[in-house]
Amino acid sequence: MHHSSSHRIGFISTRFAGTDGVSLETSKWAHVLEEMGHVCYYFAGQCDRPPERSRVVPEAFYRHPIIDEINKIAYQGDWPSQPHPEIAGLFKDHFSIYTRPPSVSRRVQELKDYFKQHLYDFVRDFELELLIVENALAIPLNLPLGLAITELIAETGFPTIAHHHDFAWERQRFIVNSVGDYIAAAFPPRLPSIRHVVINSIQAGELGRRAGVTSRIIPNVMDFDHPPEIGNGYTDTLRADLGFRDGEYFFLQPTRIIQRKGIEHAIELTKRIGLPAKLVISHASGDEGTEYERRVREYAALLGVNVCFEADIIGEHRGLTPDGRKIYSLADLYPHADLVTYPSAIEGFGNAFLEALYFRRPILVNNYSIYEVDIKPKGFKVIEFDGFISESTLHQVRQILFDEALVEEWAEHNYRLAQRYFSFSVLRLRLEALLADCFGYQV
Repeated sequence: MHHSSSHRIGFISTRFAGTDGVSLETSKWAHVLEEMGHVCYYFAGQCDRPPERSRVVPEAFYRHPIIDEINKIAYQGDWPSQPHPEIAGLFKDHFSIYTRPPSVSRRVQELKDYFKQHLYDFVRDFELELLIVENALAIPLNLPLGLAITELIAETGFPTIAHHHDFAWERQRFIVNSVGDYIAAAFPPRLPSIRHVVINSIQAGELGRRAGVTSRIIPNVMDFDHPPEIGNGYTDTLRADLGFRDGEYFFLQPTRIIQRKGIEHAIELTKRIGLPAKLVISHASGDEGTEYERRVREYAALLGVNVCFEADIIGEHRGLTPDGRKIYSLADLYPHADLVTYPSAIEGFGNAFLEALYFRRPILVNNYSIYEVDIKPKGFKVIEFDGFISESTLHQVRQILFDEALVEEWAEHNYRLAQRYFSFSVLRLRLEALLADCFGYQV
């Protein structure tokens, strides 16, 4: 198929690195866009993309110390112990989460100008024709970056696709804050040259209601047109390396250890299933603190469940640990799992759901809202539970563990459905329509 003319596209986010949903989806978009003949460039605070096509500004990362400090004051009301003399008198020591120190406003403005200069340079140096902003105009984790992007677009009318994954209103910790003016301005902004893309239909409705902007839905995808290559001997030692005994079932929780992932349910299931089983959690706790990880460890100890926090021998890529042990990738784990547990209470879409289907594994899903609205109606065969593990959940899990033929039948059915709705071909069609909208149709 011949390509329409090639365009230079700049991706912008706080981070393009690691295995979070935003980084993964960006890779898929870039892959499909490059197959279509376009060239992709990257702007972020942390970046593992080709350096000659990247501009890295460390302060853009949402856990940069400066940004962290702003967020603590904005969302937790952790005011500085020595408030600035010019306001100390105004408030008589009454500082709250509803008000923000002028020093923070000043900091945000300075950083906004700093980012804006870098963004102008990014656009100019790489001669960009289109921007794709990945989540940096949706979740207000880097306020000055969002404001800078918004201002650049307002000043230039630059064609922009704003790809939103999570919004402030979807997270409890952003509801009460002292930065409502910034959130209203840039998360997301309402500007004529921005096309908004969301990952599920509930978001599309909320965005219309709350911001008055229309958006199109592009679900997360996987390369279902090319099944995974399984085998080659590398993973023959995987079960042994993870400490599995003969006849022990392997339950995989393929997520980071953060509270909304509902990992307690997977631990409870492992305890109550009444069979020798071990739960493997694939990712370290990540970006939302370690307190929940401690809670998960204590809960497992309380129930006497064998949980593997195996982040040290599970990585993004195969390799060796410093002491010479094999490192396995997530793709190595899936084919060996007897069951994938996905008990999340909240997900923007559900990458792990697609991964389980891609690797043809049976999956246990909490009926989270996006699943119920956007995924379930397609007719996948999975084990569902509603907020808690019931006797009937346990019964269904045992049924699938004991029945090879049923696993295969579900896997085949699910793979074919996913290929129709969540494959790279679907993404390509959606992106072609978006680009034609941005550039007009070019023959």
